[in-house]
Amino acid sequence: MEEILIRPIGLIFSLVQFAILGRVLLSWLRTDNSHPAVRLLYDLTDPILQPIRNLMSGMGGGMFDFSPIIALLLLNVLEGLIKYIIRGLF
Repeated sequence: MEEILIRPIGLIFSLVQFAILGRVLLSWLRTDNSHPAVRLLYDLTDPILQPIRNLMSGMGGGMFDFSPIIALLLLNVLEGLIKYIIRGLF
């Protein structure tokens, strides 16, 4: 029973992590931010990255954007916590 819940959760977290990595890669390239695929990627990742950026700017954020790294770490911890809770229920 727990596998039925854990697999989709892992898939969702993997998709979000790949979206963040894709956004990082696109930031290194000169892309058209108005392209629908790029816009979709930004729309999916902004709700995760923007709050982290806001917190970091309050701490005197520097010239590098570390929000994707922090987001990936937090997502990894959250995924592990959710899976741990689910395994504890079954």
